[in-house]
Amino acid sequence: MRLAGLMDSAAKYLSLEEPERSSHLWRYTPWRRVHPTGDVSVVPELGTPIIELIGFDGGAAPDGISIEQGLYSDAILPEADAVTGTFLRAVTGHSQWTLRVEPGFSPEYPVILDIDIGDSPSVLHLDLDIGRFSELELVTRVRGSCEWFGMLRTGTFGDASSINDIVVSLMDDGILLRVDSISVGRDAQVRAGTVSSGSEWTKADLRYRMGEPGGDLRVLGSVLAVDSMHLDHHLEIQHEAPDTFSRLAWHSACDGNSRTVGTGMLRVADGSSGADASQLFHNLLLSEDAEADSIPELEVLEHEVVGCGHGTANGPIDEDQIFYLESRGFNPSEARSALIAAFLNSTLSKMGSNSLHNWLVGLLNSKLRDLG
Repeated sequence: MRLAGLMDSAAKYLSLEEPERSSHLWRYTPWRRVHPTGDVSVVPELGTPIIELIGFDGGAAPDGISIEQGLYSDAILPEADAVTGTFLRAVTGHSQWTLRVEPGFSPEYPVILDIDIGDSPSVLHLDLDIGRFSELELVTRVRGSCEWFGMLRTGTFGDASSINDIVVSLMDDGILLRVDSISVGRDAQVRAGTVSSGSEWTKADLRYRMGEPGGDLRVLGSVLAVDSMHLDHHLEIQHEAPDTFSRLAWHSACDGNSRTVGTGMLRVADGSSGADASQLFHNLLLSEDAEADSIPELEVLEHEVVGCGHGTANGPIDEDQIFYLESRGFNPSEARSALIAAFLNSTLSKMGSNSLHNWLVGLLNSKLRDLG
């Protein structure tokens, strides 16, 4: 049955046309550029990363959360991109896992899902089965030096759960293709954070469906691009039920001749009365050759909404702030790093508890020291 499903996914993928650059999703990063071979007519065989659940202290993960081989559900949101969805389904048949969280699970500290991608191209389909009334801070850490890694995440955050779901990309180089297709349950409170400071190229398509009343979703990004990195994130939030709330806040800092892309879409369906949604992209340009593109969009079909808004802002480091810090004893490099850290920390600080925040700040400071 699984082999037949893989063959169906491969056949479906191969039947699709290569997406055009005029498409909202593929405007800045063509599909063939992030395909693992560059030949979009190929469905290659790829390796499997090493996956481990660990406690925040490096020990064993607490009882109540487990990682199991195989999928509980592989449902992809109906509005998801057909090309990446079918492709990742076709290449992940041997690398399918379910992260299961028991109802009411509430650990004292965050839990880390460590994904060691090694040095060979690999792929993963991770299904999130998050139980009702659970409270969890989950850090998915991607690390390694392979030239290509693909990750498909599907699943549901259960009713009345409270989840901080943070994905950290620490790849040394290479290409990251990431697709999220996640449903938010009734009265669930979710913070979905992305911390990106690795990979030469990233193409991420992150989509969330709020199909039950009372959901509260905050999508947060802290992105640091250096050298010639090209980091492209597309984000969609779909309000399909009454009294749902979402905020998208995305901060990108670009140095060297790097480029960041942030495209956002908020969809409010007819019948989603009381919806409250907004998105805001901020970009900090650290060099004359750096580029940042942000395109926030709205599609509102419901008249009775609390509010729907969007915005974007680009700019360099404020020289007056540099001068002020230098007058307080900072050297120019320290002043610059402090301002970059403060800019990225404005979203980083909203991703979770103090212990999680301090851990994330440690990662950020390490990257800033490398930046010099």
